[in-house]
Amino acid sequence: MKKPRLVAAGAAALWLAGCAAVQRPPEHVAAAAPPQWYAPLPHNGTLADLSAWWAQFDDPLLIELVEAAQAANPTVASAASRIRQAQATRVAAGAALLPTLDASAAAQRGNSQPPAPLATTVQAGLQTAWEIDLFGGTRAAADAAQARLEGARAGWHEARVSVAAETANSYMTLRTCEQQLAVAANDAKSRAETSRLSELSARAGFTAPATSALARASAAEASARATQQRALCDLEVKALVALTAMPEPRLRGRLGAGWTDPARAGALTVASVPAQVLVQRPDVFRAEREVAAASAEVGSARAERFPRLTLSGSIAAGSVRTGGVTTDLQTWSIGPLAVTLPIFDGGRRAANVDAAQARYEEAAALYAARVRQAVREVEEALVNLESARLRNDDARVAMEGYRASFAATEARYRSGLASLVELEDARRTSLAAETAWVALQRERVAAWIALYRAMGGGWARPGTATAAQR
Repeated sequence: MKKPRLVAAGAAALWLAGCAAVQRPPEHVAAAAPPQWYAPLPHNGTLADLSAWWAQFDDPLLIELVEAAQAANPTVASAASRIRQAQATRVAAGAALLPTLDASAAAQRGNSQPPAPLATTVQAGLQTAWEIDLFGGTRAAADAAQARLEGARAGWHEARVSVAAETANSYMTLRTCEQQLAVAANDAKSRAETSRLSELSARAGFTAPATSALARASAAEASARATQQRALCDLEVKALVALTAMPEPRLRGRLGAGWTDPARAGALTVASVPAQVLVQRPDVFRAEREVAAASAEVGSARAERFPRLTLSGSIAAGSVRTGGVTTDLQTWSIGPLAVTLPIFDGGRRAANVDAAQARYEEAAALYAARVRQAVREVEEALVNLESARLRNDDARVAMEGYRASFAATEARYRSGLASLVELEDARRTSLAAETAWVALQRERVAAWIALYRAMGGGWARPGTATAAQR
């Protein structure tokens, strides 16, 4: 009676162990995302395909630079390499679920028991082994590898979006620098003319030498500012060359062509709630897949604490030739069917479970933080975009007003009704207003680029309708 009871107790223990092993943490961790946006949404925007959003700038050079940067960037290349590594890991993890099959062949000639005659033995066979995934540990490892492969693919898209945004920002900074250079050059030219006229007036005795010196100092200051601005533009060209790997002579030649004012480019809209917009973020998806992988690894580590069941077998054919007589040998076997039951390991397996659980909790915390960061980036871009929109009219009116005031003061100065100090003060105010206007246009475009990046740059979660169409 004792033997059947022992068998029944062992079977019950195995069943309970199996139930414990398949209990895994949930794959999806609920992260706190606000139910609505707490930032102003873009006005009069058009919802466009973000993957082709750069075409709305109507600037072929920008599109070419983005494509060149994505092809040359080491981060994108590293992301592609990580995809290949994850694919290899996934194949290896999936192969562990299947039996192994090995072939062997051997030939031997010798005299093992004299005075028996020499014998030639030839044998070839197949050997197989299979560890039955009794408690789902191997399947969990394969699931973890699959989740990390999906995350690596999303990481590649994330790298491409990041490089595209960085390249566009650098290109727009260069174009803004060129506009600032044009403003500085015009200002230097105007001040040089004022200095020339003041010098002639001083020589004729109509203007004090101090006034002529002030005009010369103002012209020199403007010339230095223009030189500095030109150097800044050259530095931006160098940055674009480094980003895109495009030869500098070719890039400078392309930059000489006209370009469309980015302020007139097409816009985006953010009409959905944060949770829906975050579906478009490859970095959020990658963090979610890391949570799923860590969850599967907890199940795999738990399964290592329970019995392992393996089955092996072999089949072989051969021959023995001795004394001119050949004898055929054919063998086969199924088994053994072996059960390995962990008894004592010094706490190693339990420690592995604790470590896997800790990694899962870390991945869950990072995922929640990534969601909050994604919401922040979208809302910051919206706030900056709205701020630039609201300041646009005021900045334009200020620029036009100060420009008209400077023109009037300059006319009064040439008529002898205004002093050089008044002229320089009006010139300085007009220059500041025009510089602020150009900088505001750059800020507005930068906000659009930041919103493009925060919305995922056209990436869509695998399995969605948007992703299926691409």
